[in-house]
Amino acid sequence: MSASTMQNEPVILRDDRNGVATLTLNRPKAFNALSKAVLTELERLVDAIAQDRSVRVVVLTGHGAAFSAGHDMKEMASDRSEAALTDLFSHCSRVMVKLTRLPQPVVARVDGIAAAAGCQLVAACDLAVCTEDSRFATSGVKYGLFCATPAVALRRAVPQKAALEMLFTGDFIDAAEALRLGLVGRVVAKEALDDAVVDLAARIAEKPFDVIALGKRAFYDEAGMGLEESYRHATGVIVENALGADFAEGVAAFAEKRKPAWPNN
Repeated sequence: MSASTMQNEPVILRDDRNGVATLTLNRPKAFNALSKAVLTELERLVDAIAQDRSVRVVVLTGHGAAFSAGHDMKEMASDRSEAALTDLFSHCSRVMVKLTRLPQPVVARVDGIAAAAGCQLVAACDLAVCTEDSRFATSGVKYGLFCATPAVALRRAVPQKAALEMLFTGDFIDAAEALRLGLVGRVVAKEALDDAVVDLAARIAEKPFDVIALGKRAFYDEAGMGLEESYRHATGVIVENALGADFAEGVAAFAEKRKPAWPNN
């Protein structure tokens, strides 16, 4: 393959199958670093998927030896003006928020390293499955840059003291520790990764779109609330859900001992 052909390859590949959109970071030689071009394309794809009810689940993964090594250090070094850095980190933060606000659940499929903003990307996904060889770090501090924006997602995914140890040391944790802390939900052998992700996505995809979207939104909205406020909010959400057509069909299917045929799918 010629150099010009490689340069023309998309920075993110999209593959849609059975209601699952798989987005693959496609900069393997740069360890799938989150360049401006990658963030721009990821935001474009997420915006499009948000409006596409045929997509029930999003899988986010990386091509090559890394999930993502984080921000593109060479690109950052080329322009360290306040305007450029503010634009870069604001853009990345906006993309992370959009993943959380996406109606569809997002599954991180991790095989390899996820460092700095790459670790942030895993933490920002709703679910994560990784191989036994995967490793995770918020390593910016080793290069003189505290991972302040990755910390936003990380502290919401793992206990506070574990998050701070990762942030202060920049050291990698292995897959078993990531599972223990809750950064990932499942660890599998490398050869079992695809089957595990496909199975998880399929079990979500068969559920009613509107119910999953409502539940995901409520889950994150409640995260910053106090106990009483959270219960008030959740009560409104579950009442809205219970009054809808999907629950009506679910109740009917339960009574008739059959599989639901979700009306809005």
